[in-house]
Amino acid sequence: MLSEEISLKIYKRASKFLDCRGFILSDTKLEFGFHHGEVILIDELLTPDSSRFWSKKEYKPGSSPINFDKQFLRDYLSGLDWDKTPPAPSLPPVIIEKTSKKYLEAYQKITGKKLDE
Repeated sequence: MLSEEISLKIYKRASKFLDCRGFILSDTKLEFGFHHGEVILIDELLTPDSSRFWSKKEYKPGSSPINFDKQFLRDYLSGLDWDKTPPAPSLPPVIIEKTSKKYLEAYQKITGKKLDE
């Protein structure tokens, strides 16, 4: 039950933080483990790979949200004739560029900094 309490606290705090920066935290994944008998948070936390960030400004219930996470890449890959057996297909430069732009924009809006700062 401890990990559930921690998860809810992290989600609520992150959601409030992101709301002030123009995002909806629609979901996230938190992973926990044990270390010397203590519950600890492991793996990445609140990244575009483990969370879904939606634009609060453009969000309309019932419509596809503008996202700043890996969903764009997932949508592209799901449209391919690929059975998900490695190796993954090569990505066209335009897909890499659009994915990078979404991640970079999320970083800049969340942190208030440019990547080179």
